[in-house]
This record gives sequence, C-alpha cells and structure tokens, in this order.
Amino acid sequence: MRKPIAIGNWKMHKTVKESIRLVTELKNRLSGKQEVEVVVAPTSVALETVRIALQDVQIGVAAQNVHWEESGAFTGEVSAAMLADIGCTYVIIGHSERRQQWHETDAQVQLKFKAAIEQDLVPIVCIGETWQQRQDNETEKVIDKQLNEILVAGNIFHGSDFLIAYEPIWAIGTGNNATPEQAQKVHEHIREYLARMFRGDVAEQVRIVYGGSVTAKNSAELWRMPDVDGLLVGTASLEAESFSKIVLNQGER
Repeated sequence: MRKPIAIGNWKMHKTVKESIRLVTELKNRLSGKQEVEVVVAPTSVALETVRIALQDVQIGVAAQNVHWEESGAFTGEVSAAMLADIGCTYVIIGHSERRQQWHETDAQVQLKFKAAIEQDLVPIVCIGETWQQRQDNETEKVIDKQLNEILVAGNIFHGSDFLIAYEPIWAIGTGNNATPEQAQKVHEHIREYLARMFRGDVAEQVRIVYGGSVTAKNSAELWRMPDVDGLLVGTASLEAESFSKIVLNQGER
C-alpha cells in the first residue's frame, strides 16, 4: 500500500529563525497524530538547521532544487552529494516555477533525476500542463511527453524510489486549483502510463502527488481520490496551522 505523503514547499520564504519556529510548531501540532509521511522543503540556507531541528521526529527534509554535476564552476548551485551530506532525503526537480522562470527543460530535469538517485535522494518529479494546453485537450499528450523525456529517454528507471508531482501550471500560486476529479483523472492516466512503459507493480508502488493551490479547505476532497497519494503544498505550508490541517485531513479519506 502506498503511504500518503504531504510535502510543504516553502519556496523563497522564511529566514533560518522563522524556519525553526515553523517546524517547532509543526512538531507540536502533529506529534503522535499523523498517519501521513510529512516532508518540508525549506530554502537552501535553512536546510541543515531544519534537518537538525527535526532529527527527533519523523518529518523529512527536501531540497527545492539540485544541479546535475557533482562539482565545478556553477556559481549559486548545489550538488546532490552536498544535499545528501547534510541529511536531505528528498529533492524537488522540474518545478513549474523553475521551468518558467529559469527555462529548465525536460532534458535538464532528466539529468537532475540521475544525479539525485545516484546519491540516494528521492526525486519529486514535477510535471504539468499550461491552461492553453488544457483548453486544447492536450493534457495527456503533454504529460506523456514530459515523462518520456525524463524517465524513458534517459533509461534511468531501475527500480529507484521516486515520486511524480502533477502540478498544472495554471494552478500554481493562482488560487485556481484543479478539481479533485480533474486531479484524479490525470493521476490515473499517469499510473496507466507507468504500467504501460514499465510494469504493473511499478505503477502501483510509485506515489503520485497533486500540487496547485492546495489549501486546508480543498485538501480533504483531494485526499479522497484513489490515485492521489499525496499533496505538494505551497503557500498553505508556510503556516503550521494550515499545513497541519492538510496533513490531518488525510484521515477523512
């Protein structure tokens, strides 16, 4: 059975001190209550401090990005080995903001995937369509193309642990989330893709999470969808109260 997971992507928010306050409150609110794997993704400057603050509880730490090279003249970048060295367990790759603002390609996401699994980091692979692509009924075509270029073209799936995050670009930070039924339909398609391209057991074991204006209000319905294994939460993860409610809403599934 796939364990449900809630991932809080803090993006470029929270100083180190603010990060400590947030995870301390999260620990207090979730202690002994959660049936969900919880992961937080602070800024890179707070990663190690947050990881140390969480070492006595079962809350994982994810990086928001990674470079594919081991080292070199890449000013401002962080390697997978560096992330593993400070205790990260997950890394978000291919987020729509990275794709839009830094023009990251599927080929680069593929390289980041390889770098992550070589250091035993679990990649959270983000994919999704624009509003125009959805209006043109190209969602499944776009999803397949992204997965083909990231997973298949690089021949990089060998039983490695990874997550797929469906985050429709039109829902990121807009307040316009996909309906639970829309999310379920795409997640079901992704699982069918994995079964077709790999094996049925692969399709059953890979967790597929939804991201895109997730709130405490809409999370319970999203959790009820059979192929929604988790939630990638942005703004609502910046406050312990709202993120905790999202985590605990999974119990209503």
